[in-house]
Amino acid sequence: MYFVYIIYSSLRNIFYVGSTSDIKSRIEKHNTNHKGFTGKVGDWKLVFQEIYETKDAAIKREKQIKSWKSRKLIMKLVESSAGSEHPDI
Repeated sequence: MYFVYIIYSSLRNIFYVGSTSDIKSRIEKHNTNHKGFTGKVGDWKLVFQEIYETKDAAIKREKQIKSWKSRKLIMKLVESSAGSEHPDI
């Protein structure tokens, strides 16, 4: 199984879209002090996820979401997911 996920940092007030085969470890990595876009904040929360059978399908969906370049569309996706806990954005 592969996951497309969206995490949110309330400190930076920003979303990050990614894909992985191990979502728990990946979120933990985002919350460590490391170089990179998600480093040094440590408050990333999972606000959305989708499951795919293949890595290619997950990457395709990740790229689709990133191509939107629209906070409004990402927020709509997060808010539309059933039972999701998302920040008050």
